[in-house]
Amino acid sequence: MREETKTLTFAAVICVACSLLLSGTAAVLKTRIEANQKYDEQRNILKAFGIKMTDKTAWPREKIEAAFEDNVAEIKTDNGLPLYTWSDDGATKPSKYAFPISGKGLWGNLYGYVAVEADLETIAGITFYKHEETAGLGAEIEKAYFQDQFVGKKLYEAGLPTPFTITKPGMAKGDIEVDGISGATLTSQGVQNLLRKDSAAYADSFKIRREN
Repeated sequence: MREETKTLTFAAVICVACSLLLSGTAAVLKTRIEANQKYDEQRNILKAFGIKMTDKTAWPREKIEAAFEDNVAEIKTDNGLPLYTWSDDGATKPSKYAFPISGKGLWGNLYGYVAVEADLETIAGITFYKHEETAGLGAEIEKAYFQDQFVGKKLYEAGLPTPFTITKPGMAKGDIEVDGISGATLTSQGVQNLLRKDSAAYADSFKIRREN
């Protein structure tokens, strides 16, 4: 009986110790995960604003976090949507605005950010940071050759969202079209749809800002 009591006590102590260890590890990992998620969000917002960070040596994490802290502000639109502003050093007014975009791709949702210039019409940059698309096909939305096409295109005209179009590869012309990705028609269609949807959601807020 005494041996059984010792065994049960030992087992209980081990269980409690393991529980405390797992709880502590989970808390540490949660903090680290949340910090990494925040950093990834900041990095992608800066990319949408047109900051090129291809050289990791020139753009370490500390520099990215500092650039975000110094130049970016998060505000809410009149309808409660998140909006990010970029202000150049010493400037009193934002020179760019960015907002999150999301929508259905081929295998799952696409998530990213798009930024517009101070005219609230011209695209300053776009980035996609989360998706489930096929490597070498739909996943090409991450690549610079696809994203760079958007810069200088018109997301709004006269205060209204444009019928922005992702065309067949090699068919884009004018300032509201970009080439789609070869072999990834549904992903390209998804990008078109989410841009139209989310630009419409911000149209009224941008119209007010433009008039003011």
